[in-house]
Amino acid sequence: MRQVRLVPKYLVISVVLAALMVGVTATILSIVYRDALSDIMAAAIDTNRAVLTNRVDGRSPEVIESLASALAPAVAAGNLAQLEKLLNDAITESGAGLVLVRDTEGLLLQHAGDLGLEAGIGGGGPERGGERLTVTTPLIDSDAPVGTLVQVFDAGGLLATNAQLGQQLATIREEARRTGSVKLLGYGAIALLLIGVLATVVAWRQSRTIGSLVAGAERLATGDFGARLPTERTDELGQLARAFEEMRDKLRNTTVSRDYLDQMIGNMADAIILASVDQEILRANAAAEALLGYREEELIGRSVQDLLPNNRRDTFQLDAGPRRDHETTLLKSSGKTVPVSLSSSALPGTAEHPSGFVVSARDISERKAAERRIRYLARTDSLTKVPNRLQFQHLLQRSIARTRRSGRRLALLYLDVDRFKDINDTFGHSAGDSSLETLTQRVIKLLPDGGFIGRLAGDEFGVVLEVDEPVAGERAWLQSVARRVLKEIADVLIVQGHELYITASMGIACFPADADNVPDLIRNADAALYHAKRAGGNRLEFYNPDMNAAAVERLMIKSKLRRSYELDELLVNYQPKIELTTGEVAGAEALVRWELSDHGLVLPSEFIPLAEETGLILEIGEWVLKRVCTDLAEWQRQTVVPGQISVNLSLKQLAQPNFVRRTNRIFRRKGITPDSLELEITESTLMENPERTVRVLRELRQTGLHMAIDDFGTGYSSLSALQQFPIGTLKIDRSFVENLVSNPDDATIVATIIEMAHNLNMKVVAEGVESGQQLDFLRRMGCDYAQGLLFGSPMSGDDYLELLLRERGGETAYRGLFAGGRR
Repeated sequence: MRQVRLVPKYLVISVVLAALMVGVTATILSIVYRDALSDIMAAAIDTNRAVLTNRVDGRSPEVIESLASALAPAVAAGNLAQLEKLLNDAITESGAGLVLVRDTEGLLLQHAGDLGLEAGIGGGGPERGGERLTVTTPLIDSDAPVGTLVQVFDAGGLLATNAQLGQQLATIREEARRTGSVKLLGYGAIALLLIGVLATVVAWRQSRTIGSLVAGAERLATGDFGARLPTERTDELGQLARAFEEMRDKLRNTTVSRDYLDQMIGNMADAIILASVDQEILRANAAAEALLGYREEELIGRSVQDLLPNNRRDTFQLDAGPRRDHETTLLKSSGKTVPVSLSSSALPGTAEHPSGFVVSARDISERKAAERRIRYLARTDSLTKVPNRLQFQHLLQRSIARTRRSGRRLALLYLDVDRFKDINDTFGHSAGDSSLETLTQRVIKLLPDGGFIGRLAGDEFGVVLEVDEPVAGERAWLQSVARRVLKEIADVLIVQGHELYITASMGIACFPADADNVPDLIRNADAALYHAKRAGGNRLEFYNPDMNAAAVERLMIKSKLRRSYELDELLVNYQPKIELTTGEVAGAEALVRWELSDHGLVLPSEFIPLAEETGLILEIGEWVLKRVCTDLAEWQRQTVVPGQISVNLSLKQLAQPNFVRRTNRIFRRKGITPDSLELEITESTLMENPERTVRVLRELRQTGLHMAIDDFGTGYSSLSALQQFPIGTLKIDRSFVENLVSNPDDATIVATIIEMAHNLNMKVVAEGVESGQQLDFLRRMGCDYAQGLLFGSPMSGDDYLELLLRERGGETAYRGLFAGGRR
């Protein structure tokens, strides 16, 4: 630490000040002393004169008058002897140097004393000269002047006395001067010593305090803010120390804030650049280095404008205005650009002249990529990579506008995959997705120029074709293209090692013949598709206006279905299930029916899908189960054996988390044992969620319920899957039974199903039996049960009870059907 040497400096200052003070004091004393001596000498001389004057003037007028009265007669008589005697006595008494008498003419009559003093005597009154005093008194005798008395006093003695006094005073003054000088020097030396000591002490204390301040300043320069300075002093140095402490605290806080700010800026993910008012880069953090590919040393000194591409520089400017946020691109050291969100703010200064600028930049490459991805996904189907519904409608709108301007025509082909849900249920959604991808690529290959495809829903697609054919040949051309598309779709698919055959249905609407705008064109093509699906699928239908009426009717049926359910207008009918060895009634299948007064009977194939769409299937399914349990309880009170009553179970019912508890609660309330019922589940329902379905079915089976697979052969269940489920019965779908007599393949399939079921210890029910030939074939194949119109139409609960009562009475309703054949 550098030592501060202030003691000699203050000592010299003290000595100089003390010497100046002593000199000034000595000078003043000398002047005062000299003036005092002069005043004393003048006062002494004046005193002598005053003594002489008082001696003359102080004489009593009576004495002078007495002397004058004594002399006047002698002068008048001319008695000179008496005059002489009187004058001598007067000199002796008065101490005058000369006393004389003159006559009236001024002639000297008599005198006494030194006549040499007579020179210069005037007439009348006292006169004072340099060395003598003259007093003249008239002599009156008998009121007549007779002469003049003159007295002269000699001052030479007094002057000698004054001279002697002056010499004495000079001696005294010289002695006083010597004594005063000695004392002055002594006192000055003592004062100088005291002042020096005092100055040394003061200078030492100040030197120590100032040294502490200097040391503190040096510590501050090195960033050490720990040691504090003593602030006990109340003088200026104490104030300086306190001010220094305040500065130290502020610097420490500022330094801590600055270091924290530096650390914070350095660790920020955003690039931070500090620039001067001339846009020259002064500093950049690590994020800026990483973003731009430059080191901070390479950035410092460059202009912010240098970081912008040429086409962006005109749109970016740093100014003193409010904070600006915008997106732009920056140049990296490699020459590539990076998209950033740029923000710039002016650093505090004057309103017109900021002290600099801070620029922050955030890399938005990922966000831009996400935005592009979002825009892509907003317009493109992520699975098939074709336009989604929104983009398809936009493209269709543009195509309509273009064909309208050119006077041409176009057609919309609305495509839907038949029974696509079965693929998802059986092989999983990945298999379904793979099928849709393959289907899309197959259709794209067949599209003519100007055509495009879009995915409108899960398994629904739209195809737009521009028609260049003459109006007369338009329908034939569209039909040709559509059939090629359907044929290509129907080609075998290899999914997860399995060969799949899928078909599609198609509805076609044309612009401008069928509709002149996008919504109507899509709606009309959808109506044509609906009719193609209702016709069995794997076909195409051209739109005609009557189809809209059917669509409106379908919508009305939806609304009426809920109202009918709420008004308890649904019915439950029973289709008997016949035991093929005896011809007796072994049970029945409960079928829900809906009859409208203005519409007639609505088939389950029409309203059950609508109930599935609206979610009403849950309420309807529970209502059917309650109705069946009510009828069972009534039949049991009639002491009849109704056999097992089958109830269809939908997928949504089975998916209910509390389905088992709900069914058990219904059984308890109705007083029904579960083994009187059999739940029928389709293959697709069975394979929707196999793990959960197995668990739920096992819980149901433990309560005593029986399980059956409905419409077997139409789904994609495997033998290994069948073994996992607690299934006791297989019901052969009516599509196989319908042609089993005339179609050897169907006959083989039916025979195989029967044999397989028996090998798995399952019973077999054939649905849709309508002829004796079918019945005979089934009996020969060993089928266990059959149901269909051959045994009568579905009947009400009362009719089924009557059938049971007749059979209990010994009357076999179907005896004639079984008379000629044997199993």
